[in-house]
Amino acid sequence: MSRFESVNLGDLSDTARDPDKIALIALDDAGGHRAFTYAALDRATGALAAALAQRDLGRGARVALIGANSAEYLVAYLAIMRAGFVAVPVNTRLPRETIRFILGDAAVEFAFAEEAYCEALPHGLGTEPFSVIAIGKSEVDTGFRTVVLRPREVAMVLYTSGSTGRPKGVALSHAGQLWALRTRLATLAAPESERFLVAAPLYHMNALFAAKTSLMAMASLVLLPRFTPEAYIDAIGRFRCTALTSVPTMIARVVKEEARLAATDLSSVRRLTMGSAPQTEALWDRARRAFPGARLVMGYGTTEHGPSTFGPHPDGVPMPDLALGYPLPGNEVRVSGGATEDEGVLEVRCPAVMEGYLNLPETTADVLHDGWYRTGDLVRRDADGFYFFVGRADDMFVCSGENIFPGEIEGLLERHPAVHQASVVAVADEERGQIPVAFVVRRPGEDAGEAELKSFALAHLAPVQHPRRLWFVAELPLTGTNKIDRRALAAEAMLRISSRSD
Repeated sequence: MSRFESVNLGDLSDTARDPDKIALIALDDAGGHRAFTYAALDRATGALAAALAQRDLGRGARVALIGANSAEYLVAYLAIMRAGFVAVPVNTRLPRETIRFILGDAAVEFAFAEEAYCEALPHGLGTEPFSVIAIGKSEVDTGFRTVVLRPREVAMVLYTSGSTGRPKGVALSHAGQLWALRTRLATLAAPESERFLVAAPLYHMNALFAAKTSLMAMASLVLLPRFTPEAYIDAIGRFRCTALTSVPTMIARVVKEEARLAATDLSSVRRLTMGSAPQTEALWDRARRAFPGARLVMGYGTTEHGPSTFGPHPDGVPMPDLALGYPLPGNEVRVSGGATEDEGVLEVRCPAVMEGYLNLPETTADVLHDGWYRTGDLVRRDADGFYFFVGRADDMFVCSGENIFPGEIEGLLERHPAVHQASVVAVADEERGQIPVAFVVRRPGEDAGEAELKSFALAHLAPVQHPRRLWFVAELPLTGTNKIDRRALAAEAMLRISSRSD
């Protein structure tokens, strides 16, 4: 089946076109690797889909995936959907009770899991270890025929990070995700020639979408079990990766490894995409120095509507730094609630918009209206029609009657030569309502103090924006999706202020 004809998200690749091409290079924590052809992946996925179809599971049953990135994880994910079931990737860094909540909320009937996570599973839930999945060890073709789907049938449920409470299950359809993949691929020149590097976890939209893009394009995918800056850099040189995928905090750690970068041949890299979180000009400057031959791309998307809303300008207008891009065909985009028609909260209507949140009709109704999804992201539009991220509506706070966006302060602090990374959060203040405070990671060998950075902020920002307190830390805490954990930093700030501890 041609990738352009596929109607099932578990059957992405036109395997007959080039069956012996390397589809996947999967690394392990020790640095070993296994390579699989498109034919081998297809046979393994078909065999597992056939085995799943023999289980006592009804059409649309939810099947969980709990483990680190691996070839077996990817095959299981595809096989679940190919067999007509719904894949539910689970964030393994969540507390045990939250994992159990997700399994119950999604009404999971079966799970593939690594042994280390089995104790988190409810008693009686049918489970298979990933280790039972054989790839490239058998030439037998089961002849399993991919399930033909109904319109808008759900392919997977991804759970949001739960930064404002319990995670919410986002139901995403086969048709919507296939549309998003085709829309994204249409923006790439010769995508089949790429070698994608994925190190973010496959339970997150960022990594899943990148992996599926590679498979649909008939490109090659290099998959790390988990992210470390050392393994990421080594994989680039070892496997000649051309397209790097990441979230900004990953690249912020990579560019600190100056000696390893200098010792590695990075000339293969043509594109570096950072998505799923805000970025700063300072980080882009460091990334350009680290990867001088790469074009930098700011990926944008939410779990609820996917990463295929913005791209290049149709008239070839150059993309400005830090721009989300210009709306791609098939997307309707508008902003609301701003002071002008060119700023406000972003709303999107496209085929990739979610079917809704599981078991949360009122929450769904709050963000979905007549097909329009209200993202909660504050954006601005320039004269050429490019959109730029300003901040999250729920991250914005008010200090002395003024709206404060943490990203603006973080971007300024990271322009200081001593600052590698900064994160700003709000704390309560009796007089001003809320005030900004900052956590800063210094660049190696730098010793700038709090007073110097506060003076720098006051010299370049409005007085109301400058951080009232500033603490230096070795690194910033991350969530399970490698984003900065602002909730943890806000709690730490309150603790430090209340105890008057630095």
